[in-house]
Amino acid sequence: MASVLPYTARQFARAIVMPNLKPPITTTVMAVDYAKRIRAMLPESMVDEGYTFEPLMTLYLTDLTLPEEIQRAYESGVVKAVKLYPAGATTNSDSGVTDLRHCSAALDAMQRLQIPLCIHGEVTGVGIDVFDRERLFIDQVLAPLRRDYPSLKIVFEHITTQEATDFVRETSGPIAATITPQHLLYSRNALFEGGVRPHWYCLPILKREHHRQALLRAATSGNPKFFLGTDSAPHEKSAKESACGCAGCFSAPYALELYLQAFEEVSAVDRFEAFASFFGADFYGLERNTERVILRRSEQVIEESLSFSDGHIVPLASGQTLDWSFQGLVN
Repeated sequence: MASVLPYTARQFARAIVMPNLKPPITTTVMAVDYAKRIRAMLPESMVDEGYTFEPLMTLYLTDLTLPEEIQRAYESGVVKAVKLYPAGATTNSDSGVTDLRHCSAALDAMQRLQIPLCIHGEVTGVGIDVFDRERLFIDQVLAPLRRDYPSLKIVFEHITTQEATDFVRETSGPIAATITPQHLLYSRNALFEGGVRPHWYCLPILKREHHRQALLRAATSGNPKFFLGTDSAPHEKSAKESACGCAGCFSAPYALELYLQAFEEVSAVDRFEAFASFFGADFYGLERNTERVILRRSEQVIEESLSFSDGHIVPLASGQTLDWSFQGLVN
């Protein structure tokens, strides 16, 4: 944490923090303690330069989450959302929800208190094609959830398909979606260019080019239902380059520049600020940040690997050249 936090804090003054640790963050007490640990890791040198970082905490939804815990989370002021991981869908999701019917009381409380439900939108099960997991989730889980809880705030996270963009755009009620830089920039071909490339492997997995184009249209449309969400995941190099590698791309060090590459592809740089800084804050009911950062059109090469105390992390698109460079805070 001490090694990777500065990469996020340099580009973002706050971030939704995922709860899929070992053990998972399932209670408000655990979330508050985790937030304190994160804040304590911000280097003094960055504070001296004017950087701040506010972790926006989430609870890990389980079959046993009680409405009383949702109430405590709301009253804490620290927990800003609850995260749904279908059991077995992604990294450290073994404690995830097996059936949303077990969570009805907790979902009722979330709807009443207007606490957003952040969703990893994939179904799991033997025989389900990994490229169809999101599409089937929409039909089997998300559509019924919207019907049964029409006022529940839903964030369909890191969407990857045209079906997801269509559902979010066309569905009434409080629903939004986040889109990652890798899903805006790459199709599934990137996983296999020159061989298997584990550092492009994430879940939900990269999809066909027409899905990437649909995501790009949604992100750059100016529709406030779509906003930035990196899903950045710092797995050590050996955990990615193994017989059973971890899912997740580490985009934090170059996130804004990567997004700008995608927006520039369709001549929509003028719409980037709202996607990155306004729409997400508005949906979560947070005040918009007033501090600004500078991004300059200046080429830079993404480092091949980043060192930390226990090894190395390979960032997304390592070795590639970006057209933009992060310059720091506006003084």
